[in-house]
Amino acid sequence: MSLNAYVEKKVCIITTDGRNLVGVLATHDHTTNLVLKNTVERVIRSPDDGEPSAEVPLGLYIIRGENVCLVGLVDEALDASINWTEVQGAPIGTTKH
Repeated sequence: MSLNAYVEKKVCIITTDGRNLVGVLATHDHTTNLVLKNTVERVIRSPDDGEPSAEVPLGLYIIRGENVCLVGLVDEALDASINWTEVQGAPIGTTKH
């Protein structure tokens, strides 16, 4: 599937270093460089961590294609129903090339 179908839609990006970014895909190119609008980074904390999970606002954000591991369309109704500060879990590991 082409990323063209995701332009101007809310997407979730998992990067090669395990970061979870959510925003509206503004544009992309043939090397999977991505530009996101209204981007937030979801920092999911482990149950052992005393701090709550967080959504860090990043705004307009560029992701180099070599750092993109996964691009997925977000179910906006389901996403809005989740309180992301209460979500806990193990960190996503990095990928190796």
